[in-house]
Amino acid sequence: MRICIALQVGFESFLLVDDETTAVLEALRVAPWMRGYGVAGVIQTFCLDTLRSDHPKVKRVRLTRAENPPAALLTKYKVINSKAVVPILLPAGQLESTLKLLESRVKNLEKSQNLSLLEQEEVLKFFEESKIREDLLPGGLLVQGWLPLTTCRSNLDILLQRKIVWMYSHPGDSSASSSKDTTSCGGPNAYLEGFLSLSTPPFPVPLAERIHRLDIDLFGNDPSCAKVHILQQVKIRVPALPAGSGIICVLYADETLRTELDQLREGLTPFPIVREQMILEMEI
Repeated sequence: MRICIALQVGFESFLLVDDETTAVLEALRVAPWMRGYGVAGVIQTFCLDTLRSDHPKVKRVRLTRAENPPAALLTKYKVINSKAVVPILLPAGQLESTLKLLESRVKNLEKSQNLSLLEQEEVLKFFEESKIREDLLPGGLLVQGWLPLTTCRSNLDILLQRKIVWMYSHPGDSSASSSKDTTSCGGPNAYLEGFLSLSTPPFPVPLAERIHRLDIDLFGNDPSCAKVHILQQVKIRVPALPAGSGIICVLYADETLRTELDQLREGLTPFPIVREQMILEMEI
């Protein structure tokens, strides 16, 4: 359930998740001419009062922010997780050549793991295994884009409506893999928990001609698997792009992968964006 409270000078939107026990703050906006007058605080207070009165099951508020959140925010919320944010720009007219360059940087894979595309029922079964959640999801959170969720069934139902491509690299057990779509990845430091990635369909970037944005969420810390997942996710999404389009590919990954991902995009056109995604939570 989504709650949107709008005033003439601003609005705030929440999404009820975790079987309606958590409210995820999706957006808070104040008109430019009213900023600096405490309007945001008034809206937030009103929204929290509304949650308490109309949705008594809600016990916490969760949100995502870029790095360096205001000190006042940290007095109310605690940081429960963070991820590195790494953008890669594949310019219009250079998409094919840039993909070939990236692919040339993913080689000499010393260990083989099966990579599967998970169908809806496979996704649900995947998250029934508590060990997988513990290994791949710090704090038990599945963060898709900027939406932080636990893996309860109602949350998975939300994600399964979003045309996400789910990829999983099995930890060496070929019997667990899907026979429909497989490739291989691995590395000298492969971890037993496997590797998971999610991507949603690319969407047009406002005010940027022939550019679409593709978000890829990475779960795991094997750099070789991370690179293979990125390439495979991009290759799946490229055919759906309008002719002559480019991609801003935004990667969300474990901080330990930042150096390897920076090397993957070395020499490509820089694209400024935030460096860190932070997940904050507050009990109410």
